[in-house]
Amino acid sequence: MIARLVDSLFGCRHSRYSFPVTVRRGKRRPQAAALTGTYVACLECGKEFPYDWQEMKVITSPERHRERLAELAKHAA
Repeated sequence: MIARLVDSLFGCRHSRYSFPVTVRRGKRRPQAAALTGTYVACLECGKEFPYDWQEMKVITSPERHRERLAELAKHAA
């Protein structure tokens, strides 16, 4: 908890991202690409984040992304 506080005060704001990278099948996936297969990296600090091509935005909460996918699956059925 203290680490999150210090990071929020003095850490990177992650305001600039790389172009989204999609990992090919059979290749080793970074942790950030485990959720969607696509990720972006912060150009300031290098931290990787999952990226959703359908909504064209960075996924900040994997739990919220899973909930959104469940909603879409209900509507498609």
